[in-house]
Amino acid sequence: MIERNPMTRGGYDKLKAELNDLENEQMPAIEKRIATARAEGDLSENAEYHGARESQGLLQAKINMLKDKLSRAEIIDPKTLPKDQVVFGVTVKVKDLDFGDTEEFTLVGSGDEDYDVGKILINSPLAMGLLGKKVGDKVDIEVPAGTNRFEILELRFEE
Repeated sequence: MIERNPMTRGGYDKLKAELNDLENEQMPAIEKRIATARAEGDLSENAEYHGARESQGLLQAKINMLKDKLSRAEIIDPKTLPKDQVVFGVTVKVKDLDFGDTEEFTLVGSGDEDYDVGKILINSPLAMGLLGKKVGDKVDIEVPAGTNRFEILELRFEE
């Protein structure tokens, strides 16, 4: 079964633009570096050639990853989802039951994530543990670092 990759139209377009840049701008530039280095002769001791080939491999891996994300994309319009529970696109305010502080997370798809401002991927362990919960619910979420205990305080939907 193919795992769908939920995202907004904006996130999809952002990833598509990044893929276009990698394939049509950056990859041809690396191929030109390889050709120039190859023209210098002996490849066994040509650091420029080996560096360019390594860069090409890393870039191709990133291109393949983006193509995979886009091929599994499921465009979601958050306006069509329920407004009384944690769903894709919601900003959820939670209270950490162990430390007493509050945090906010916005559940987003690929291309929209920004962990510095609390935009987390919908398929992350934290987001998966919050999905379907309502204001007032208490939830224990298993994450790689242990268990997080939260109470859901507020749900906000962007207009």
